[in-house]
Amino acid sequence: MKAILLVVGKTSDKRLATLTDEYKARLSHYLPFDLEVVPDVKGAGTQPAAVREAEGAALLRRIEPSDRVVLLDEGGDMLTSRQFAAFVQKRLAMGGKRLVFVVGGATGFSPAVRGRADDVLSLSRMTMTHQMVRLFFAEQLYRAMTILRGEPYHND
Repeated sequence: MKAILLVVGKTSDKRLATLTDEYKARLSHYLPFDLEVVPDVKGAGTQPAAVREAEGAALLRRIEPSDRVVLLDEGGDMLTSRQFAAFVQKRLAMGGKRLVFVVGGATGFSPAVRGRADDVLSLSRMTMTHQMVRLFFAEQLYRAMTILRGEPYHND
């Protein structure tokens, strides 16, 4: 199964992009992994609801009917790293072609995207930039894969 991190907007901070790319390369030893970007909606006076709808439509165009979709949202379930590893293992065992983790834009997810989600997880109750979420998620997915393989990266 391929894991995909589907995000809204480009990463403007090259340092974060470099670190995210490092974990992306590390993940390739465990499973196919890709980061896909849909453009964010910009425009003076654009209402948050309109932004959510436009970005949501762009996200849904990238999601296939057979995908297992996991939203990364501050209101989702919080897991420890070991619990997240078990979560990933269970989803991978379900089969299918793609496990898609989705990071919304600054205004959040549209109701249509929320309705398409199979699961909703939170990396933290604290707010963080959407660019940082990419790095933190890639590291946690890498950590989960090392936990599942019994490798010494994670310390309890």
